[in-house]
Amino acid sequence: MSGGTDHENAGSADVLTEADAKSLLSEAGVPVPDFELVSSPEEAVDVADSIGYPVVVKVSSPAVQHKSEWGDGVGVHLGLSNAEAVRDAAEAIQEAADDRELEVDILVEAAVDTDEGVETIVGGTQTQAFGPTVVFGLGGTFTEVLEDVTHRLAPIGTDEAGQMTEEIQGAELLEGFRGSPQTDREAIASTIATVSDLVADEEWIAEIEINPLLATETGVVALDALVVRADDD
Repeated sequence: MSGGTDHENAGSADVLTEADAKSLLSEAGVPVPDFELVSSPEEAVDVADSIGYPVVVKVSSPAVQHKSEWGDGVGVHLGLSNAEAVRDAAEAIQEAADDRELEVDILVEAAVDTDEGVETIVGGTQTQAFGPTVVFGLGGTFTEVLEDVTHRLAPIGTDEAGQMTEEIQGAELLEGFRGSPQTDREAIASTIATVSDLVADEEWIAEIEINPLLATETGVVALDALVVRADDD
């Protein structure tokens, strides 16, 4: 993973890049895939060779939030299994950025098999009415469709976070549904508590979202992350 970042002052927009958001989470103890930012297709291949295939290649810029839709769909490339595929993906990102006169980096990241676990969402928000809050539920494509989430005021400890994992309607999926492996509920609870601490303790953070947080039999990993900075007012 790339080195530490001054997250409070990172970037030029109100939203951190995915790389900066994942660095913040990693420093707080939340597992993330191995990744590195590069600036050229040649560097992307070198990093992919070092991380090991398959890898994911993504555009990285504070100006690009919907990566999969950016550049006519060239912002995210999944499951790349060789150097040629990585080079082609990085070149496509660079060409799209040049066409838009946009400076971007390229994120190269270890691919994770989502079939090996359950996609969940963990988030934290500063609200005007209640102050810092934390949310947990089913993630990935289920988030908007099922809206199966539960909330708490933040911060909370791991015991209360564990209770949150039992409250959602899809809790059976975490327990090993129809022969599938059980997920590591302690690791999920630890991540919920960590996010609750971040949103409660770090005044510069307005919102955190990990979606998906892949929960497996042996732990969790944050596959995508969003961090929004609070207004200076």
